[in-house]
Amino acid sequence: MKGQLSSCEEDEYNELSRSAQYCWWRSAAKFDECVKLKYEIPNVSTLTPRLKVLREMERLALIAPEGLNELRHKLQMYRSGDFWVPTGGISKEEMDIPPTITILLVGFTGSGKSSLVNLMYSVLGRSGIIPFAQTSLGSSSNYTTMFMEEHNVSRSMKSGFCVYDSRGFEFDQMGENLEELSSWMTDGVHHNQLCLRSGDNALTKHDMENLASKSSSKFVRRRVNCAMVVANIAEIYNAYKAGDFKPLEAIRELFCSPLLRKSNENPLLILTHGDMLSTEERIDGRLKICEWVDVSETTGAYDIVCLTEYGYLAEESDPVTAYALSEAVYRALLISERGHFPKKNVWDWAVLILSWLMCFFAAFFAFLADVCSKLGQKEKLMKL
Repeated sequence: MKGQLSSCEEDEYNELSRSAQYCWWRSAAKFDECVKLKYEIPNVSTLTPRLKVLREMERLALIAPEGLNELRHKLQMYRSGDFWVPTGGISKEEMDIPPTITILLVGFTGSGKSSLVNLMYSVLGRSGIIPFAQTSLGSSSNYTTMFMEEHNVSRSMKSGFCVYDSRGFEFDQMGENLEELSSWMTDGVHHNQLCLRSGDNALTKHDMENLASKSSSKFVRRRVNCAMVVANIAEIYNAYKAGDFKPLEAIRELFCSPLLRKSNENPLLILTHGDMLSTEERIDGRLKICEWVDVSETTGAYDIVCLTEYGYLAEESDPVTAYALSEAVYRALLISERGHFPKKNVWDWAVLILSWLMCFFAAFFAFLADVCSKLGQKEKLMKL
């Protein structure tokens, strides 16, 4: 058949054949039913969750070849505030938008946060400027995971966003996990920020001094604008099949935490290590996790295989994964842009000061009224 095609058709055939091997979902049992709906526009609400996932993966595969370069260019050229929509007539200049948008990766130990950062370098980095960068987790140091790491994945000093790789949480220490997350979301984060926990008491005095010297407050402290929850879909699904619901409950508690909801109403869920499961298990795992954490199986979760963990460049080996990652970062920036408030002008400060003065006078006169009331009651008792 291939020999009967023209040169143009043969090139197209080769391109489709090369990309087909990365479309793992096409071996799913329900895929034939999804193909029948490919050129139709049925009522999406009537589709089953499995068909929604298959249609979403087909959408990514359809857009990836042409849309990856365009979306990657937008992210490389991104400046803080570029995605702001002037809602209500408020312009970008009137908004309190920081010069650098901060995306924080949170998740449990082994979820793939560092591999995701490496994949971002591969997909979004400007080729030819800086060689491929690995996170410090690949170094020989034993304690690098105890530090927050700031990454400029666009490899540009003018980049409008950065990504923070954090220390992984433990499934059986959710109270301590949420307390540490609260400090990150409230107080902000900075590069080389030390993340010590109760289980680190075994460190020697020399180790503690080395860690303290490396963790420096001289780095810029950044407010977290958006958080991505990274989950190991293979670990969670295999534990679920074995009857262990602790990973599922832990990821739900983390994802549904008010701390993350306060930062952005719709946190993003990144599922990694899906290549360790079969097609049906991968879809079942995604649906089960989305059901437990109460997130849309198509618009809130991204299934991303971090191929750069093995040294492959994602944009050359798997365009679908590369586009899914770029879209996830793009959506995180869109969410961040909506979370800012207008700058306070002179009138706003005047109203704020006036309100504080009114509260002060109200409290002062309430105190005087209380004192006078008690004095009057005391005088009445003395007359009696």
